[in-house]
Amino acid sequence: MIERYTTEAMKEIWSYETKFNKWLSVELAVLEGWVKRGDVKKDVLERVKKKAAFNVKRIEKIEKRVKHDVIAFLTNLAENIGEDARFIHMGMTSSDILDTAFALLLMEAGEHILKKLKNLKRILRQLSKRYKKTVMMGRTHGVHAEPITLGLKFLLWYDEVGRNIGRLSDAIENISYAKISGSVGTFSTMPPDVFEYAARKLKLKPCYATSQIISRDHHAQYLFALALIASLIEKIALEIRHLQRTEVGEVMEPFTKGQKGSSAMPHKRNPILCERLCGMSRLVRSHVIVALENIALWHERDISHSSCERIIFPDSTTLIDYSLEKLLFILKNLTVDEKRLKRNIDMTNGLIFSQSILLKLIEKGMSREDAYKIVQSDAMKVWKDEKDFLTVLLGDKKIKKLLTRNELESCFDINYYLKNIEYIYKKVLG
Repeated sequence: MIERYTTEAMKEIWSYETKFNKWLSVELAVLEGWVKRGDVKKDVLERVKKKAAFNVKRIEKIEKRVKHDVIAFLTNLAENIGEDARFIHMGMTSSDILDTAFALLLMEAGEHILKKLKNLKRILRQLSKRYKKTVMMGRTHGVHAEPITLGLKFLLWYDEVGRNIGRLSDAIENISYAKISGSVGTFSTMPPDVFEYAARKLKLKPCYATSQIISRDHHAQYLFALALIASLIEKIALEIRHLQRTEVGEVMEPFTKGQKGSSAMPHKRNPILCERLCGMSRLVRSHVIVALENIALWHERDISHSSCERIIFPDSTTLIDYSLEKLLFILKNLTVDEKRLKRNIDMTNGLIFSQSILLKLIEKGMSREDAYKIVQSDAMKVWKDEKDFLTVLLGDKKIKKLLTRNELESCFDINYYLKNIEYIYKKVLG
C-alpha cells in the first residue's frame, strides 16, 4: 500500500537497484583502499571495475537458497567478475557494507526531503507576507479570543519549518558515517588506513567506535527529526481542517474540477487531503518508538533491528516526502474567504474587546479583581442574550462612573491588537 504514496524520486532511492549500487560503491571504495595500501595490484581494481555488475533477479534467486542477502549479492558479483572476485569484501563483515551503504541511502533521502522543506519555507514566507494585514479571529480552546492576522499563522509555521530544516540537517550530518571495521569493530581484519580511505572516497565520516554495527542512536535521531516534520505537517493540516468547518468557513483546501465530496451528499466539500496528512503523521511518529527500541541490542550485535529498519526508514522518508508534496499543493491552491473572516470577527458582538475594557478600568484606578468581575458579568449577558457588548457596557453604572462613551468606543478599535505586527515580522523575517 505504501507504493501508492511514493513519489518517483523516493521510489528510486529505495529501489533494489539503488541499494545494490550503493553496496557496490562501498565494495569498490574498500578495494581501492587496499590498492592504495599496496596489498592489491592496481590492474585488479581496473578489471573488477570493468566487470563488476549485478542482476537483481539473480540476487533474489541466490538469496532464496543461501538465506543471506549480502552473500547473494557477493555471489552474483563473483559470477560476473571471475577470479578477481576474491579481492572483493576482503577483511569486511556484512554490516560493513550494510551500515555504510545505509548511511548513503539515508543521506540521499534526507537531502531530497530537505529540498521540499525549503520549498515549504519559501511558500509560507510568501503567504505570510500576502496575508500580513488580513485580520481574522484568534482562537484559544476553540473559542474566539482576540484578533490576529492570517499572515501570522503562516509566519508561525514558517518559523517552525526553519527549525525542522536545522534538525534534519543535523540528523543527516549525524548519520553520515562509514563503518568498515570488521566483525566486532576491532579492525583486526581491516587496516584503519583502508577504512579511512574508503570513507573519504564515499564522502562519509569514519566511525571509529563501533560494535559490529554503528550505534543506533544515530538512526533514532534521524527518525525523530522526521517525526517532528510529520508533526508540523499535521499542525498545518489540522488548522486548515478546523478553518474549513462549515461553522468557520474561513480557509479551504483545494477542490479540483470533477472532484466529489461524498457518495451520498453532493454538497460536500471535505478536507480529505489534510485529513490524510494527519493520519500519515501518526504513522511516522509511531516509527520513532521502533527506532528507540533498536538502540539496545545483544552484546556486539543481533539482528532484531535489521528487519524493522527495512520498513521504518523507507516508509517514513516516503511518507514525509509524499506529505510535503501534498502540503505544497494545498498551500499553493488554498482558498481564503476574506468576507467570512470579517463576519466571524463580528460574530460575538464585540466580546473580543473585553481585555481592552479590563485594562482601561485598571488604568482608571479600579482593582484588577473588581474590573474583571464587572467586565465578565457584562460579557455573560452578551453570551446569554446576544446583545451588543458596547451597549451593555454603556448601560453599566459602575463603568459609566469611570469611562466616557468615547473612552469605551476607543476600546473597540481592532488596530490596537495589530500595532506590533510589523515588529514581529521584522524579528522573524529580518
